[in-house]
Amino acid sequence: MTKDELRAELERQANRYKEVYGGEVITYAAQPDPERKPWRKKANLLDQAFEKELEKIEKDLKAKADEAND
Repeated sequence: MTKDELRAELERQANRYKEVYGGEVITYAAQPDPERKPWRKKANLLDQAFEKELEKIEKDLKAKADEAND
């Protein structure tokens, strides 16, 4: 079924509804789907402190590994 055929069918149904039931037909434009954005958690102070501690530990481990290689 093409768009034109579908429009014609909907028009026929709307006219039939108006004639048979005497009602009004209100048409609305299609609403666009909302954009889906990935959820992200904001880092709070504890998360930031944890990241800093991890970086410090990694730095210390790297320094110890470099000393052992020398």
